[in-house]
Amino acid sequence: MNSKERATARVLKVAIALALGAGFTATQLAQAQSPVGHANPAGEGQLFVGTCYQPIDRSPAQIRHDIAIMKQAGFTMVRMGDLSWDSFEPREGQFEFAWFDAILTQMHAAGIKVILDIPGLPAPVWLHQKYPGVDIVNQDGVRLHPATRYWDDISDPDYRRLVRQLAEKMLARYAHNPAVVAVGYDNEVGSSPMSYSEGDRARFVAWLKQRYGTIAALNKAWATQRWSRRINDWSQVELPYGEGPGPNERNLDLHRFWSDVTIADLSDLDDVRKHVAPDLPAVSNLWPDAPAKGFDYLRSWNRYSTYGAEGFYPDTRDPLGAAFDVMMIKAGHRTPVWFNEFTAGGGGDYGVPGRSRMWAYFGLLHYAQTFLAWTFNSHIGGEEQSLFGLLDHDGRPSWKVGEFARMAKEFKQLQTMGFPRRGQPQVAIEDSYETAWITNPPPGPNTMRQYFTDNYSDQLKAAFQPFFKDNIDVAVIDIAHDPIDNYKLVLLPATYVMDEPTAKAIRQYVARGGTVVMTGYSAKVDETGKWFETPLPGRLADVFGLRTDPFYRSKQPITLRFEGKELTGSAGYYEVLEPSTASVLASFGNTPQKSPAITLNHFGKGEAIYLATASQAAFLGPLVRSLYAKLAIERGPVTPDGVIARVVDDRTVYVNTTDVPVTVSFDGRKRDVLTDRAHNGTLDLPGYGVAVLQ
Repeated sequence: MNSKERATARVLKVAIALALGAGFTATQLAQAQSPVGHANPAGEGQLFVGTCYQPIDRSPAQIRHDIAIMKQAGFTMVRMGDLSWDSFEPREGQFEFAWFDAILTQMHAAGIKVILDIPGLPAPVWLHQKYPGVDIVNQDGVRLHPATRYWDDISDPDYRRLVRQLAEKMLARYAHNPAVVAVGYDNEVGSSPMSYSEGDRARFVAWLKQRYGTIAALNKAWATQRWSRRINDWSQVELPYGEGPGPNERNLDLHRFWSDVTIADLSDLDDVRKHVAPDLPAVSNLWPDAPAKGFDYLRSWNRYSTYGAEGFYPDTRDPLGAAFDVMMIKAGHRTPVWFNEFTAGGGGDYGVPGRSRMWAYFGLLHYAQTFLAWTFNSHIGGEEQSLFGLLDHDGRPSWKVGEFARMAKEFKQLQTMGFPRRGQPQVAIEDSYETAWITNPPPGPNTMRQYFTDNYSDQLKAAFQPFFKDNIDVAVIDIAHDPIDNYKLVLLPATYVMDEPTAKAIRQYVARGGTVVMTGYSAKVDETGKWFETPLPGRLADVFGLRTDPFYRSKQPITLRFEGKELTGSAGYYEVLEPSTASVLASFGNTPQKSPAITLNHFGKGEAIYLATASQAAFLGPLVRSLYAKLAIERGPVTPDGVIARVVDDRTVYVNTTDVPVTVSFDGRKRDVLTDRAHNGTLDLPGYGVAVLQ
């Protein structure tokens, strides 16, 4: 060991000791390093702590040094291969794997499992030069060379052919490698921009032909009689402008097309896995809500993923939003969530002591199993040269290595205590990809923004908020894709697009005895994006027992009285309900007509409840809480603001998401299994503190 390695080892031991506390001996450290040793990461009772690792940035000596640090810290998993296509295939058809073989051998010897990423994004420079159809063409017709990551047209046939070939070669080589336990595809897929080449237009036309069949059907769906825009033959179809302007119907189909392209690419790669490496689960680092394009993950997740996985970079100011995002990526999976990238430092952010550990426990309570720090080495070049990982730029371990080592030690203990969590939520919220896009149109002459003034994402989170506060798990799903009969309550906040499958799912669920709460802005347009020519809510007026066509906006936040309490909302939008079979539970207090605010209709064996305003926690909180006892929805532990908690195997886990101390009250005397300290009725949690009480 040279002097630099000895110095690094001393720094690492200090960092780990600081994180794990006094008295953690070398013998104990060796025990904490023990690998999980289970070939199948889907097995019960396993938690993985590790990192994302880009060996292409490191020399062989540095790689050996890095792996020694990972082993000593007790890391059990790494993710590798991503962002490295041209390292595996420097020229078309010339594959080089020996360098990666050697690293896998070292990882296996260190007891570290590997997620193998098929690096389909970004595509190499040689591919762009030889196959210019992979270049992005912007909506102005300008061809763009790959100046930044993910500027790749993944709909191009040559791209699709070559990325599949890459997957076949890599999986054939590594399907039975003892280090490899899972496979992922196309890092952050969904983030590439839309492209407007002639090839893209031809593929879009082919997609429209398959969807609509005839020009007449297309004209009807797109309402082309408006503004003299009828289409006489397919040659007249142009790609809609994703950056505007353009009508809603075409913009919606544009996003559907690119979503289908992305899903087809993922499905194609998963087809390779099924044939070549069927024993490896698919666990891709997805970005379905990427602002550039995204894709309809909630209506397709089971076609290409075994585990819901994402890059987890939560905002400490918005733990509710972080919880919503995790539950969205979990979708309808019965398997835990994997954080293929997990917050450590970040871009321009060196890190905050205790913060990553707090978010890891937060993740545990939201069904997470895997926590891979992004990234191991602080980046020295490229767009992320000011991104700070676990090792400093000179290769020395930062205090963050010690914090992740502490997580690895604690999570090894928690594996025997009901983690990763396996239960399923009692409540579900509908999240619609199509509503998200159609209510957020690109710039241009469009009345949508004048009508839909309350942000869709905010309304989803407003519906989520009461349950988050009450420490109740909530599934975030597309109810046209995932069965809902087992949920005790289903919420539809501002479900603006009401297609036939969604309406059918709601109708059947309520008829069979389910309870649904739907809010204003819902069921206004059909699957083409056009307003219903029938009474609103479209396709569901009889289920809810009312008509809701007129709407107005109050200059002041609207009020209503519910169960003897005056409630004040945060939005002025409200709808005037005309009940038929529905009964009125509450009326607005400061609107001219004092019209019904909340109605309930018995339909079949179930109940359909309508809130005649935008989704807002001030109204939904009291409403859903009034249903808990009737629906046997179990509340979680009572906690002060900023603290979340769950009961897992008769132990209560508390997580303080704030950076200030908080006191939690509970009944009786309990012991914290992490510290072995007893607490009698109260628990003082430091900023970012956690406790597991039994």
